[in-house]
Amino acid sequence: MAEAVPPPFDRPDAGFNQLAGWTWVGCYGGYYLQADLLEGFEHGFFTRQWQGRIPEVLVGYLSAGVTVHRPQQVHGALVLPASAAALEPWPEADGLVSDAAAQSLWVCGADCTPVLLADPRSGRVAACHAGWRGVASRILPAAVAQLEAAGSRAADLRVALGPAVSGECYQVRREVSEQVALSLAPEPIAAALEVLQACGALLNDPQPGHDRLDIRAAAQAQLLLGGIPAEQIATCPLCTVTETELFHSWRRDQVKAVQWSGIVAQG
Repeated sequence: MAEAVPPPFDRPDAGFNQLAGWTWVGCYGGYYLQADLLEGFEHGFFTRQWQGRIPEVLVGYLSAGVTVHRPQQVHGALVLPASAAALEPWPEADGLVSDAAAQSLWVCGADCTPVLLADPRSGRVAACHAGWRGVASRILPAAVAQLEAAGSRAADLRVALGPAVSGECYQVRREVSEQVALSLAPEPIAAALEVLQACGALLNDPQPGHDRLDIRAAAQAQLLLGGIPAEQIATCPLCTVTETELFHSWRRDQVKAVQWSGIVAQG
């Protein structure tokens, strides 16, 4: 039996265990995060406590009697119907959209943003792995477009952006910033970079030719441009690089280890 409780980590910073808009769920297996905005949908952003447990195991902590769907992630922007990712070998893609009830959709990451989308009207859901390449290639608008094609409306969607590398910890080359900027606004590149900076995604870096990039802020800007209201987008403030007890981080450790995030389709 799961219950909403704070994780047992010895943290000096006040408020860590009380993230506004987010709830820690504890069970005999460990702790995972839920976005309050996705209330009514079985979902979870899991931590490094769950290392070694795959979605076929993790799904049991969220729901019973559902199927597992996950892609072989390649840092791209392809979004597939969940039924196309039901068996091994998992298809190469970085996003899934439900096309039946009782499907659990999973993505993993270790600095890239796990994004869970839900439509309270239809029960449809989507899950995306959104690193800078995925955001630059507009994976989230692609997922929204597929949900809309199935009958959802962007204005009804609720979206949760899970733990990922923060802008302060994510140094990138200027060419990377430019590619992400062009996903928000057309050329000229100077104007696109201004848009990226205005949404809080482009931060200064002391090294010439580099920036600090808040990829979650850029992802949120795309969602806003796509017609999803700001109050229906939740962004987790936790950084995978700095939260060493909670999350794996490729940028910090250079070790191939991930945490999983999943959501279950309704109706």
